[in-house]
Amino acid sequence: MSRALSNALWATSRLERCAGLQSIKLTRQSRFRLLLSSATQRFVPAVNMSSAPTISAPECLFHPMDFPQKILMGPGPSNAPPRVLGASALPLLGHLHPEFTQIMDEVKQGIQYAFQTQNEWTFAISGTGHAAMEAAVANLLETGEVALVCENGIWGQRFADMVERNGCVAQKLTLPMGQVFSLQQIEEGLKTHKPVMMFITHGESSGGTAQPLEGIGALCRKYNCLLVVDSVAAMGGVPLFMDKQEIDCLYSGSQKVLGAPPGTAPISFSQRARKKVETRSSKVRSYYFDANELANYWGCDAGPRRYHHTGPISSIYALREGLARLAEVGLAESWANHKECSEQLHQGVEQLGLSLLVKDKAVRNPCVTPIMVPQGVAWKDVADYAMKNYRVEISGGLGELAGKVWRIGVMGYNCTPDKIRLVLRAFSEGLVNCGYKPPK
Repeated sequence: MSRALSNALWATSRLERCAGLQSIKLTRQSRFRLLLSSATQRFVPAVNMSSAPTISAPECLFHPMDFPQKILMGPGPSNAPPRVLGASALPLLGHLHPEFTQIMDEVKQGIQYAFQTQNEWTFAISGTGHAAMEAAVANLLETGEVALVCENGIWGQRFADMVERNGCVAQKLTLPMGQVFSLQQIEEGLKTHKPVMMFITHGESSGGTAQPLEGIGALCRKYNCLLVVDSVAAMGGVPLFMDKQEIDCLYSGSQKVLGAPPGTAPISFSQRARKKVETRSSKVRSYYFDANELANYWGCDAGPRRYHHTGPISSIYALREGLARLAEVGLAESWANHKECSEQLHQGVEQLGLSLLVKDKAVRNPCVTPIMVPQGVAWKDVADYAMKNYRVEISGGLGELAGKVWRIGVMGYNCTPDKIRLVLRAFSEGLVNCGYKPPK
């Protein structure tokens, strides 16, 4: 690159930084013209017109993106703090540079803190929570093996689907959304089906439940079964102790309480789970999700790190800052904040004369609250009102609860009394606008 071209790039970047994203009007076309005018012609390659593109560049790409500020009070993603967004914009490093592997080591320690585990095989999957779910299935099951899936919402449904797609057998314990499993039900399922793995959702975002985990790990060990727990919509907002609760595989997501962009999924394997992976009679079906390879890339074994895939550098930066923020707040304080803010939301909803889906207060997930839609009210009209007038997101139901509930999320950066008051104001006005009359 010539000095003139390099200087033009630097000057343009500086102009953009100074003007700010909201006010800069520099289009891609004008930027390109500026670069060409600053560079010498000998650095512009000749174009063979016979091989020129025949499809024109889309007009939309010559204009800035439209990204209005919104308050994301749905089940996720939640809003990211400025420091997390700032981390995403830091300069790229190579995915095996020592400075980046140091950041990976810090992320690993942050996940161990968030999960309350000392497991060596602790790292982040390059993908969303679904990727971690797929990784758990691919690594811990071999063809024909049986998994017991506790299904009280869509995440149990999806886990069972993944089990069957991997050539294994999914036996189900099923409850309606809004209910949780008892130890007696779980033990009966373990006795009956004799699975090598059992799956349960800790924070069921579709049904709004927080599954009590005490005693489940001990039951799984009693019946020689690995325990897999999905805590995507609960980790950081609900007490969680991977080692004490004898969980064998635990995963979460970056975009909920951690307040980082979607795209990285913390996961951890116990020594029992690790042994199952290392002693498989067949290779893990997915190379990308092979925990043997991922653990090495993340520095979880004694060998030198090998190239496995190009890690999402900027997303790892953001995940690191989300974990750092959680550590600074402290887990106990974060759990207390989510409990207090969710209770503030529940009280406000009940004052409007509405009912919560989960009746038992002890098993409500503070991170996601489903609210029953009253007779004669169109849920989407209320959600649209909140978005149009307040830029506040309120989501609808999934699966069998589609059209029957609203879901309001209270997570991470949005877990503040001010945000609760704002969402309640938008929600109540939307109800009145749709003809609902709150009780006096």
